Amino acid sequence: MNYNIDEEGFYGEFGGAYVPEILRPNIERLQCEYREAIDDTAFREEFDRLLCDYVGRPSPLYLTSRLSDRYGARIYLKREDLNHTGSHKINNAIGQVLLARRMGKRRVIAESGAGQHGVATATACALLGLECVIYMGAADVRRQSLNVRKIEMLGGRVVAVGGAASDGVVNGTSGGTDNANGGLREAVDAALLEWCARPDDTFYVIGSAVGPHPFPDMVARFQSVISSEICSQLLEAEGRAYPDYVVACVGGGSNAAGAFYHFLDDAKVRLIACEAAGEGIDSARNAATLTLGRTGEIHGYRSRVLLDSAGAIAPTHSISAGLDYPGVGPLHAHLVATGRAEVIAVTDAEALAAARELTRLEGIIPALESSHALAALARKSFSANDIVVLNLSGRGDKDISLMEN
Repeated sequence: MNYNIDEEGFYGEFGGAYVPEILRPNIERLQCEYREAIDDTAFREEFDRLLCDYVGRPSPLYLTSRLSDRYGARIYLKREDLNHTGSHKINNAIGQVLLARRMGKRRVIAESGAGQHGVATATACALLGLECVIYMGAADVRRQSLNVRKIEMLGGRVVAVGGAASDGVVNGTSGGTDNANGGLREAVDAALLEWCARPDDTFYVIGSAVGPHPFPDMVARFQSVISSEICSQLLEAEGRAYPDYVVACVGGGSNAAGAFYHFLDDAKVRLIACEAAGEGIDSARNAATLTLGRTGEIHGYRSRVLLDSAGAIAPTHSISAGLDYPGVGPLHAHLVATGRAEVIAVTDAEALAAARELTRLEGIIPALESSHALAALARKSFSANDIVVLNLSGRGDKDISLMEN
């Protein structure tokens, strides 16, 4: 089985570029410029230098003590929470903003749910001197106010959307305002509309492994530094360059794409994708796309999508703003469809319990996104010699008020 993207931007049956004609020239130019950039030694060297000297990579691979004892395995945390800006999002933001500058764009837009991608993009724009506008769902602006303040301090402008959101401009977003819940979906809708309105001077930095080709591949490649480091760090710590399990949360799927990337073709490594079950997969309030979704088109690509009985995009819910999305990256849809990855749907209550457990056992406060991955540990049975790497994608400063309730 081939898990790499093909020339048309598909992972198996999922992916592609379903965009309005007004965006077609932008997409085609982006495909060309992106391929040239990743083959350009100077571009790669600047990207690597900034990851090292500015972001602070490599991020540590930490062998837990009490958490490992609790679950009976050698559990490592890949500490993306220790990156500059507090999450994995900065890896991709640096790469894409470098590409925007290379293409002569002076204005950058982005969507953000939990606000971490917004902060990372605003940070990269401040570093490289580009204008920055971040679209966030109105509900996310309220629950992630700290990150909104960071974005504004960095010189970015936050635009709140939702409630009266547009139907969207890209296939699969028709559902009207009845489905708008002021979350990540509405932020992506608004950013795509803006890109359609200003395709010449604006670069859209997508934060997750979603959207029309080449975005899913581009985000996965920029985030693949995570799995590359895991290989070298495990080789030093354990004498082998692969774990038995890699566990990561999945909303759109950027951190999971990066953590899985170098293990996709290694059947020895089991991949576990943890998505948001919200109040339960038997309820109407969840974002369990891989578990409950159907094949459809959303935001310019084909994947698994949460649809209602009429075939419109269904409303979603998660306590985690970063996982509250009705689609999922095409790579993850392909991995699950082919049986390469296992899916665990984690409820809000389970994620909160896992966050509190890590905090008390290891003195690390995780983001609620990462807490969905942590909750999977209680669902699995491990042997004492199993090496489990869990991607701790972000820190929990932004979620403290939710964890305290």
